[in-house]
Amino acid sequence: MLIDDFSGPEGRSTLGADWEVFSDRVMGGRSDVQVGYRQVDGVNVLFLRGRVRLDNNGGFIQTRLPLNERGRDFDASEFRAVRIEVRAVKPGAYYLHLRTADTRRPWAYYRARLNVTDEWSSLELPLGEFEPRNLDRPLDPSRLRSLAIVAYGEAFDADIEVRRIELIAH
Repeated sequence: MLIDDFSGPEGRSTLGADWEVFSDRVMGGRSDVQVGYRQVDGVNVLFLRGRVRLDNNGGFIQTRLPLNERGRDFDASEFRAVRIEVRAVKPGAYYLHLRTADTRRPWAYYRARLNVTDEWSSLELPLGEFEPRNLDRPLDPSRLRSLAIVAYGEAFDADIEVRRIELIAH
């Protein structure tokens, strides 16, 4: 199931929601972030770039997509993985974060590391392997709320491009 290939009008995802942007500035950090679209080899891609800074307990930038524009749960229980086509224009610590109805606190989420290079790659991230952070329950795919591309945890100049995100069925 296609989540987004960035071909939609006015930047809307295939699901009908808009990508949102956040940084550690919401909690006093000092990281800078830019999110947008650019053409690469004739194809629209989403980019996340900026400077991740650790000052003031900061350390992240992200772009997040609500999976249901009404804020309700998105049932992904019939899917086994997220597939993402991605490349890092600049190296760094990149992740895919999932949030559910169980991740009420801003610092609670499920994450998978994006092992990317400067070459395009298609990564398949099994839902059962997303690591819970700051919560003690495994991911319940029937209660997804959002997914996010995140640069996190170390000071670096981030620049990552995504050209497709989809859910892969069992």
